[in-house]
Amino acid sequence: MSKIKLFEEKKVRTHWDEKEQQWYFSVIDVVEVLTDSSNARDYWFKMKLRVKTEDGFELSTICRRLKLKATDGKMRDTDVADTKTLLRIIQSIPSPKAEPFKQWLAKVAYERMQEIADPEQSLDRARENWQKLGRSEKWIQQRMTGQETRNNVAP
Repeated sequence: MSKIKLFEEKKVRTHWDEKEQQWYFSVIDVVEVLTDSSNARDYWFKMKLRVKTEDGFELSTICRRLKLKATDGKMRDTDVADTKTLLRIIQSIPSPKAEPFKQWLAKVAYERMQEIADPEQSLDRARENWQKLGRSEKWIQQRMTGQETRNNVAP
């Protein structure tokens, strides 16, 4: 199943991998959205070289190639990335449009580090997220009790 997602009115080609149960996103499309580059393919190529030179890391090794429909209507091999990989790639894009993603990643990483130091914070976060999703207090309590029971049974 392939879909096209809109990001600020620009299309990002996607592919759902049924076997792996995850989405893959066209790297070129995301690069185009976040950089406003007139040639996103060339930008991606140069970005891979820059990251390899500066960080010693090859972005190509964490991407896959899938056939996605190109603007000419033909199915062409395209670099794609799952969500985790895509967020790593976005970290390497020096663009004001990428900055909100980078700030969000830093915030989430900081919160997780705090939760490692104080695991009770992760329970509070889970409760808050379930409340935001409209779950009742009874549902939340049952869920948390169920998790505690599973943790006590696990080897």
